[in-house]
Amino acid sequence: MAIFLDENSKVLVQGMTGSEGTKHTRRMVASGTNVVAGVTPGKGGQEVDGIPVFNSVADAVEATGANVSVVFVPPKFTKGAVIEAVDAGVPLCVVITEGVPVHDTASFFQYAQNSGTTRVIGPNCPGLISPGKSNAGIIPGDITQSGRIGLVSKSGTLTYQMMFELRDIGFSTCLGIGGDPIIGTTHIDALAAFQADPDTDVIVMIGEIGGDAEERAAAFIKDNVTKPVVGYVAGFTAPEGKTMGHAGAIVSGSSGTAAAKQSALEAVGVRVGKTPSETARLVRDILG
Repeated sequence: MAIFLDENSKVLVQGMTGSEGTKHTRRMVASGTNVVAGVTPGKGGQEVDGIPVFNSVADAVEATGANVSVVFVPPKFTKGAVIEAVDAGVPLCVVITEGVPVHDTASFFQYAQNSGTTRVIGPNCPGLISPGKSNAGIIPGDITQSGRIGLVSKSGTLTYQMMFELRDIGFSTCLGIGGDPIIGTTHIDALAAFQADPDTDVIVMIGEIGGDAEERAAAFIKDNVTKPVVGYVAGFTAPEGKTMGHAGAIVSGSSGTAAAKQSALEAVGVRVGKTPSETARLVRDILG
């Protein structure tokens, strides 16, 4: 089992003919992903490494049965690309693009919510991978293996590090949700899915300073998650009031600091590591 993405996923890539789209499509294919189509308006009929390109998502879905879209389009076109995927009934839309205006994200996320059919992951995220099954986004496909740990993270690079640290145990699904102020899929969404997945035994949640997502996740864990959860919060040494790399990472008062997040998580039984390596050791302790 895995969450959101598995061996039955048929992936289309919006913006596949661009340099980033082409590069990462090849990486996805190399790691076993079933990429069935690309979409670039005006370039329908072309191919990229034998994968057909269509003018619209609707055409691609009709021809291939694609059920996952990965978006590699410039920020100003991202809103339109996601809305097009929603209108075509694509169940999962993974938005890799960074620099998307927050107002646009709010708009297309609400549009997806109203549709009742499309889950959005991102924007400004590395995507997700169910090792050995499918890989939708830019996560390296060769740094871990299939296993029984579920991973959800705000940070792309910390996602990769945790995958590598625990590569001998392996993961059911690794999910990078992005660090923008508004994102489609949250820590809570992933926690609920991992809790329901019979093949995930322990959950790793990586957060970062700023906002209250981790505090809200702690409240959810208290009431809804029975599986062991290990946490890590990036930014223990960050000065208060300093805006960090992610747009969402702004500390205000005591809420949003790494210490406040650690306290909230530990209060509901989550073991929190001070470094990624310590976090990995805590997972090993739980799994024996």
